[in-house]
Amino acid sequence: MNQNPEHVKCLIIGSGPAGYTAAIYAARADMHPVMYQGMQPGGQLTETTEVDNFPGYPEGINGPAMMADLEAQAKRFDTDVRTGFVTEVDFSGPVHKAWVGEGDDRHEIHADSVIISTGASAKWLGLESELRLRDIGGGVSACAVCDGFFYRGQEVVIVGAGDSACEEASYLAKLCKKVTMLVRRDEMRASKAMQHRVNGLENIEVRYNTETVEVLGDQGVDGVKVKNSVTGEEDVIPATGFFVAIGHKPNTDVFKPWINLDDQGYIVYEQPGTSRTNVEGVFVAGDAADKTYRQAVTAAGTGCMAALDAERYLAAKGIH
Repeated sequence: MNQNPEHVKCLIIGSGPAGYTAAIYAARADMHPVMYQGMQPGGQLTETTEVDNFPGYPEGINGPAMMADLEAQAKRFDTDVRTGFVTEVDFSGPVHKAWVGEGDDRHEIHADSVIISTGASAKWLGLESELRLRDIGGGVSACAVCDGFFYRGQEVVIVGAGDSACEEASYLAKLCKKVTMLVRRDEMRASKAMQHRVNGLENIEVRYNTETVEVLGDQGVDGVKVKNSVTGEEDVIPATGFFVAIGHKPNTDVFKPWINLDDQGYIVYEQPGTSRTNVEGVFVAGDAADKTYRQAVTAAGTGCMAALDAERYLAAKGIH
């Protein structure tokens, strides 16, 4: 274990569009940011094949390549990008403490400012076929707004029963020939208003008491095998896309003792319109605090905000 804590002006915890954008702004402001990329370097976009809606890529780009571009840009301004993840923090004092790694390799860092950009992870059903097709970009997605465009005029299946699932199903209905919505129980969890919206769209079919057995297809989705949990009957729904909308889990557990979280675990902004948390000198960017938009471009925007807020905080403290 390293016995001598490292002191940094700005520590960025997590990567992705939020973290890399924060790093670009912080580095250009001579804050000499140190970034730990976390468990999933590059964030959720490393699981996305095609990104068509991020400004500046007229021909589109795949997610991992886009994250490599952002990382390279952050490094161009001398961001210290490191592999590893923060396992513990202590935000009780004026100097913010973080520990990276575990056991003998554990490293202690003291930071004048901290930007949290740990993001959120989509929840999956856990089926082998679902995860295999997801990992090869074969038509499995957790973001209809991101990927719905690729299924224009086609038939798709979406799993979920909450407001977000209804939102995504409604969005897909504008693009797709048919949307089949699978609900495990005999009713939705969504608000009545959202249920009315879904039920009012002719090209959405809602199947209740229905569970996914397998996502069919070798290199891409060509159907979904389902089972009625009441009758036990199985059948196959033709589809070229499979969307999972059963929620996200923000990656914020390590901050629980210090940072205010809502009932879902998302970090609560101390002051709307800023990136501030309840701890002075600790800021948040991206999906760790955003359960509404969850887009790469909005994450990047909040990364910019967090870096600017951190810069002003350090200037007010006389830390140069």
